Amino acid sequence: SFFMEPDAKLMFVIRITGINKLAPKPKKILQLLRLRQLHNGVFVKVSRPMQQMLVNVNPYVTFGYPTLRSVRELIYKRGCGKVNKQRIPLKDNQIISDNLGRYGIHGMEDLIHEIYNVGPHLK
Repeated sequence: SFFMEPDAKLMFVIRITGINKLAPKPKKILQLLRLRQLHNGVFVKVSRPMQQMLVNVNPYVTFGYPTLRSVRELIYKRGCGKVNKQRIPLKDNQIISDNLGRYGIHGMEDLIHEIYNVGPHLK
């Protein structure tokens, strides 16, 4: 018997090219992934449809499997949330608790745990 690492459940996708001369199908996939601007990044669940989408937009994005440390650093440094259709930096736990408290997420560490473990409320 031998040990095999479990498959990753989370990917981080970053857009690396602009919009010039972009075909309609990759453009639509980038919109679905919320990667409208250069150097934007999103966390996504690993699934067969997601992998097929990433194959189609491979020249325009780069992706990888983040560690808990890198997820924590990204959320603390660059984390933003949408509140009332406005992009608000996640500075304190009160913003998180007010908007995600009904899901049991009351602070920054709860949010990081939910993202890294691909909890049921990750979209």
